[in-house]
Amino acid sequence: MMRWTPCALMPDAATDAELSVISLDVPGTFEGVRWALAQTLQHLGEERYSVEERGTVELVLAEVLNNVVEHAYSGRDDGKIALEVRQTEAGLNVRVVDHGRPMPEGGLPIKPLSQPSDDLLSLPEGGFGWFLVGQLAHDHQYRRVDDCNCLTFRVTVG
Repeated sequence: MMRWTPCALMPDAATDAELSVISLDVPGTFEGVRWALAQTLQHLGEERYSVEERGTVELVLAEVLNNVVEHAYSGRDDGKIALEVRQTEAGLNVRVVDHGRPMPEGGLPIKPLSQPSDDLLSLPEGGFGWFLVGQLAHDHQYRRVDDCNCLTFRVTVG
């Protein structure tokens, strides 16, 4: 079982402002990501969040976790992802920790989209996921400490 590492940016103990916490050790596979999404959405429940809010949470988590599997753990089958979601009055605080490859250039690739071209064939095939994360989540922080990637962000829902 993976333990949280010292590079964590959020405190380990829940505060009075936190309503609930889900903490998962996720296999670093696409199947593991699907399981983590289902567990997280089930834990959050339908009564507190609208369909749109739940969709936003699922989209952001899916993009982040799938990127860990696809890029940080590319070519590996032994990866683990630690996922923590803390429900607070300000939304959901999320922490993702892995021991895969670091982010390119040492930071998050959250950049605005360039001006669209009239030539649809010249549009890139991918690269829109981090743009969506940047639009739908806030307070993004990424740090690399030793062999550990630590990403935190907040999704304003609820």
